[in-house]
Amino acid sequence: MPELHAFLAMGGYGIYVWSAYAVTGLVLGLLVLASLRARQSMRASLQEAEMSSPRRRTR
Repeated sequence: MPELHAFLAMGGYGIYVWSAYAVTGLVLGLLVLASLRARQSMRASLQEAEMSSPRRRTR
């Protein structure tokens, strides 16, 4: 257990290191969510545009 505490403390810089990891993880998670929402919105816009435009005939 002391080894784990020493590892997590990281020589006194643990709070900075682990908070940096936490912020990075949070930002990456938010980017994933924003990307998924944008994809869903774009798909809905594309589907709406396809439904409202006349179909072209293919040869």
